[in-house]
Amino acid sequence: MRVLLVENDKMIGSAVRDHVSSSGHAVDWAEDLRTARDLQAVASYELVLLDLGLPDGSGLDLLREMRRRGDAAAVLILSARDQIASRIEGLNAGADDYLTKPFDLAELRARVSAVSRRYLSQPSPERRIGPLGIDSANRKVTRDGETLALSAREWAVLERLARSPGAIVAKSEIEDALYAFGAEVESNTVEVYVLRLRKKIGREMIATVRGMGYQLVGNGG
Repeated sequence: MRVLLVENDKMIGSAVRDHVSSSGHAVDWAEDLRTARDLQAVASYELVLLDLGLPDGSGLDLLREMRRRGDAAAVLILSARDQIASRIEGLNAGADDYLTKPFDLAELRARVSAVSRRYLSQPSPERRIGPLGIDSANRKVTRDGETLALSAREWAVLERLARSPGAIVAKSEIEDALYAFGAEVESNTVEVYVLRLRKKIGREMIATVRGMGYQLVGNGG
């Protein structure tokens, strides 16, 4: 999942970016509204982690702009404003959730998982795709009941493919799921992680569509 973090506090921003990245998400970090708008102009995000008190305005302005233009990305507000009125204002503006600072990073991970499930229309944290069981909340994958150990980036590839079982996912979309802007991406990075993932979930589960991308085959072949 590609995540936009809008946070001007360097200590908090660094901690949140690293923690969310460690869960297998690609995170782009903007420290002000101008940078956030520039990033949104060139990339699509599934989730925005949004501070309210920014150097060049309120995060609510960005949220309202998003909803006015029909941007349905999930938004989780991260703010030191703990008054009930601030929470209500944020939710009424279109936020999906509101987390008050200071917060525990484990709670942030749980909120991110819950919001992303709603965004991806997953009423249950576990999906069945052929012999695979995919538990998004706990980043747990099983095959025929046996738990598989995936790295963060292997999980990111699987999550992107599992979002649309049977659909062809372009290599560029998988790269977006793996890396934030500015990260070095080798030409064969996607192929490497698809190969590793195939070894763990079964080679027959991921089909290569030459010149187009990859697809997760629900029936395993």
